[in-house]
Amino acid sequence: MSIAAHIDKAIGAHGMWKARLKLAIDSGKLDTPLPTILADNKCEFGAWLYGASITPALRGTPQYQKVRDLHAAFHQQAGRVAELATSGKKAEAVALIGLQGDYARASAALTTAMREWKAGL
Repeated sequence: MSIAAHIDKAIGAHGMWKARLKLAIDSGKLDTPLPTILADNKCEFGAWLYGASITPALRGTPQYQKVRDLHAAFHQQAGRVAELATSGKKAEAVALIGLQGDYARASAALTTAMREWKAGL
């Protein structure tokens, strides 16, 4: 799979997390263990991002480093929402995924960076 295809797939997959987190907020239950949500190398994109198919030259680019850092931040924010959702702090979780929330900002920043990386290929 090409870099562009990995990026496109990741944009879609990470976009689905908001729906999954809303479900967790409503139900108080996670469909994925919290440590897995927090780990930025456990999702398919993260495994690829840290995997052997990424050349050292590509790892050294500012675009790769920006996406890697923003991807890690996204997973931290998703984990925060999940933790709040499962500990009965629904209002706080909803605030994080709302338009001005930290999760929403992290998600938007990651998507923008992935699109910019793809455009620069």
